[in-house]
Amino acid sequence: MTLPTSGSQTELQAVNQILASVGQAPVTTLEQTNPDVAIAYNTLLEVSREIQAEGWTFNRECNYPIKTNKDNEIVIADNIIQMDLCKHHVDNFGKDAIRRDGRLYDRHKHTYKWDNSPVYVDITWLFNWEDLPFPHRDFITSRAAAIVSSRIVGDSTQYQILSQKEGIARATMMEYETTQGNYTMFGFPEGNNSYVTYQPYQALRR
Repeated sequence: MTLPTSGSQTELQAVNQILASVGQAPVTTLEQTNPDVAIAYNTLLEVSREIQAEGWTFNRECNYPIKTNKDNEIVIADNIIQMDLCKHHVDNFGKDAIRRDGRLYDRHKHTYKWDNSPVYVDITWLFNWEDLPFPHRDFITSRAAAIVSSRIVGDSTQYQILSQKEGIARATMMEYETTQGNYTMFGFPEGNNSYVTYQPYQALRR
């Protein structure tokens, strides 16, 4: 998996959509010397990371094997938003992992060293803009436009209109997510999702 890149054509289109929403002229490059472009682009990246951090079907993996390095440590890559031990794996019982100093740290044993490899974790990835599903791109752009409106224009009426568009875009994104995630009221079979609270299907299948 590659690190997020900047300056792609799709990002430029999103920035121009944001600028158009606040009454600004489109641009041909993401040149940061233009203050409005800089605000729009940085807001787009900020919102993209914020939304991806929520964890969705497209960027979250459970029970993912990560091998330790030669020092028996796990270095957390820059394209990982969140990493936690998989609660369903027997090797992880009695351990409590957190991110510290760019590595996975066991708070119970007070060490960066891991005695088993691979270590099975639940991961939330940070994807490049072009790898995001279209409904997520649309919502991120709509949300960024509302934020940029409040930062550049300060017109409450314009902000309210953009916020309404943001709400519609989020509803579309959630519809996409529920379709992709195959969610049900009975929980999820182990290994398909990190949902670990009461799961009635466990009793019903007996």
